[in-house]
Amino acid sequence: MKSAWIAGILIAVCCGLWQLIMGFTGWYKDPVMQNLFWLIILIQFFCLIWGLTRTGKEGKRYWAQVGSGTLMSLLAGMILFFVAYLFTAVLFPNYFEEMVALQRSAFEKAGRTPEEIKFTMDIMARTAKPWVQGISAMTGTVVTGFVCSLLIAAFVRKRDQ
Repeated sequence: MKSAWIAGILIAVCCGLWQLIMGFTGWYKDPVMQNLFWLIILIQFFCLIWGLTRTGKEGKRYWAQVGSGTLMSLLAGMILFFVAYLFTAVLFPNYFEEMVALQRSAFEKAGRTPEEIKFTMDIMARTAKPWVQGISAMTGTVVTGFVCSLLIAAFVRKRDQ
């Protein structure tokens, strides 16, 4: 159990740091550099490999490993909820306005009509809240962790003799 806690905290720290790097470098405002955010999945994947290798040495079998990886991700997700909230509410309070401006510009360049743009912007406005970002971070971390654990546990587990 201790290994799962340590790995969950490691996932949260590494993914949280990556989010802060994206913010402080301003990459989240660049349409091309925004894609680097998705490295967060690889960061979580490699942290899960590390954590599940440790729990595998404790003798856990496949489904116990999947459960451990999901627990690691749940713990990380709860921490990342607060990181995402802090990111959008405190550190980068103009985050949502900047994202709306980027999206509007992309839609205009794509030739969308003003009505289509307004419709999409209205939908985006409903989710442009720090707590929604926090829930998205937590949910994404848990779902990604579960899926990755299904794969990783097949290779890093105690095998029947």
